Amino acid sequence: MKIRIYDDSVRLRLDRGEVEAVGRGEPVLCRTRFPGGGEFRYQLSAGQVEAVTAEFTDGCITVTLPAATAQQWAQTESEVSIRDTADVSAGALALLIEKDFECLEPRAGEDQSNRFVNPKALSGSS
Repeated sequence: MKIRIYDDSVRLRLDRGEVEAVGRGEPVLCRTRFPGGGEFRYQLSAGQVEAVTAEFTDGCITVTLPAATAQQWAQTESEVSIRDTADVSAGALALLIEKDFECLEPRAGEDQSNRFVNPKALSGSS
């Protein structure tokens, strides 16, 4: 799973195995370790929530999807993303959860075998 954070927005991109895990109700947890022992973690889960939620606790961003939404997203090839917002004290936090596509231009040393087929590659457009 990849994360991109920009101001009040969080974007998560998941490969096939991660999407399948979330669809089954299993959390996907990733971490970045820093010198000195510090760690930044981010997690995507499915649970008993009414809407997409997000929290930041103990150095971990946790985004939770409604279980039915996660299951449908995982089972529907054409459903690429889940987009929502969460209220914060000064506005809203934008949340985007996406299926990660193969790059149109392969990158040396990067394994793309578990990514979703890029729709632009299928159509022949770029």
